[in-house]
Amino acid sequence: MTTFVDQVTLHASGGDGGHGCASVHRERFKPLGGPDGGNGGHGGSVILEVDPSVTTLIDYHRRPHHRAPAGRPGQGSNRNGADGQDIVLAVPDGTVVTDARGQVVADLTGAGTRFVVAQGGRGGLGNAALASTRRKAPGFALLGEPGEARDVVLELKSVADVALVGYPSAGKSSLIAAMSQARPKIADYPFTTLVPNLGVVTAGDTTFTVADVPGLIPGASEGRGLGLEFLRHVERCSVIVHVVDAAALESDREPLADLDTIEAELAAYGGLQDRPRIVALNKVDLPDGRLVADEVRPLLERRGLECYEVSAVTREGLRELGFAMAALVRQYRAAQAVPDLPRVVITPPAVDDSGFEVVRESDPRTGEPLYRVLGNRPTRWVRQTDFSNDEAVGYLADRLARLGVEEELLRMGAASGCTVAIGPEDNAVVFDWEPTIAAGGHAARGPRGTDRRLEER
Repeated sequence: MTTFVDQVTLHASGGDGGHGCASVHRERFKPLGGPDGGNGGHGGSVILEVDPSVTTLIDYHRRPHHRAPAGRPGQGSNRNGADGQDIVLAVPDGTVVTDARGQVVADLTGAGTRFVVAQGGRGGLGNAALASTRRKAPGFALLGEPGEARDVVLELKSVADVALVGYPSAGKSSLIAAMSQARPKIADYPFTTLVPNLGVVTAGDTTFTVADVPGLIPGASEGRGLGLEFLRHVERCSVIVHVVDAAALESDREPLADLDTIEAELAAYGGLQDRPRIVALNKVDLPDGRLVADEVRPLLERRGLECYEVSAVTREGLRELGFAMAALVRQYRAAQAVPDLPRVVITPPAVDDSGFEVVRESDPRTGEPLYRVLGNRPTRWVRQTDFSNDEAVGYLADRLARLGVEEELLRMGAASGCTVAIGPEDNAVVFDWEPTIAAGGHAARGPRGTDRRLEER
């Protein structure tokens, strides 16, 4: 039995960056030849890529957790660590990626389209890369950054030109089987079709795809039956074809009422009002079907609907229906054929953008003021710091001072001993602040590997 899955939650984690190496070059007669620690390798990323041969998300339903390899640490003799290999996950064309808040972060259409769902961490710099004229022999290296961990929802919306909608057992699967090479399951009971079927149809010089959307019944847009699960597959279609059973066996079924019910469900789902409609009155090979079609067709044409009497068994009317679909598909493609030139939007940073901000909060434990430093650079620098190494902590203090963090803290009223947190609440480094500069001054310098805030520990 074929399993079709069109919505899954993916847990992706990028690989951690490798740590930098703190090493000193040594050889005969050169006991202190200078720093030669290599950089750590970057962690691998988790990447989604559209693959036309993939039609379902079943692989990620069975295995939702994916983690990319970490980067290798650097080594002495200026040997850099190897980068972690990226993990490329194949997804179907038409996959929509949403985050935990339900916001769309990527809409993947077109073969080869890629999206980095979890970025790998950067590798830490070795002490050779940290050497400078002022710090000629660093006795520390930077740690690798942790990889990004992200939970996203993958939702498949079929990329088809024409959507066949209608009541269960109206003959949608039979029409696809008669008009294309698709071979869906066909039977005479409701909900025979449990997954959307796709078929390729050629009418003249136009080739287009047709999708059978199963499970539409009254209340489908509210979760009844299977409609809510598959209404999303109508969104990308350019033409909607109502397949109406003109020879329904149920005594309470009537073609016009069936069409109105399906239209009400499409309206409740939303976003489909502008799609052109065609009505296919199916099963006219049966005597009752022919009589009902002759009665209903004038009523539908008065509504402005284009109607075709068809039979999937005898293939009557299928040629005309196919050319009508192709004409509407061509019109839609022509309207979408405006050249979409690649655009690069460059947003320069504001003139007064310092790359960080300081927010004054209240410490939930003591009620005392808490100053939180937010920004990509301060947060990244904290993650790269080995707090067991005093020199590394001093290097972090120098970087923060050069960025202007201490001046901003002083400007906002922070005093010696105030609580300062760097980073968001869930992953912050908290410490009691001891200023090393006066407002407008320069960082106090001491011997290599020292920092005033560490002397009193």
